[in-house]
Amino acid sequence: MEISTSSLSLFTVTLLVGLTAGICFTWGNAVTPGIGQLNDLGYLQAFQKMNRSIENPLFFAVFFGSFLVGIAAIFTNKGISPEHFRLILLAVSLYFLGVVIVTVFGNVPLNQILDKADLVNSSEEELRALRERFENPWNRFHIIRIIASMTSFALLIIAGISKS
Repeated sequence: MEISTSSLSLFTVTLLVGLTAGICFTWGNAVTPGIGQLNDLGYLQAFQKMNRSIENPLFFAVFFGSFLVGIAAIFTNKGISPEHFRLILLAVSLYFLGVVIVTVFGNVPLNQILDKADLVNSSEEELRALRERFENPWNRFHIIRIIASMTSFALLIIAGISKS
């Protein structure tokens, strides 16, 4: 079996997008519902600590690498059938718009608000107001990321299974 640049780039972007889809799915399926049951201080502290923890080189490599390797996959797979090329192009575009852009302009600004908050010295009313300002908008943005990352992953799998 010969491994071409086009196959390697398609495999790599599929793997990276799959990892991101898994993170998004798990976060939305287990993490946010679980911590959503905590009181305001517990919820905000847990979210604050998880946001700080996830910002690490490995996460950034997978998250942004998905898009960068996706660009490479677009260029290296120009010669495949038009239908499969469109699947790759659509998958990478969807990932960029529905995951990267939504994260950068939706979730990250909310994370920054939370990160700057002095939770320990906040009143119960301030904690409640912060949670109301943060939780529902963050979850709405995250649902977009779940759908976009999983759809992008599925499109890449389809493109890879029957690539010609």
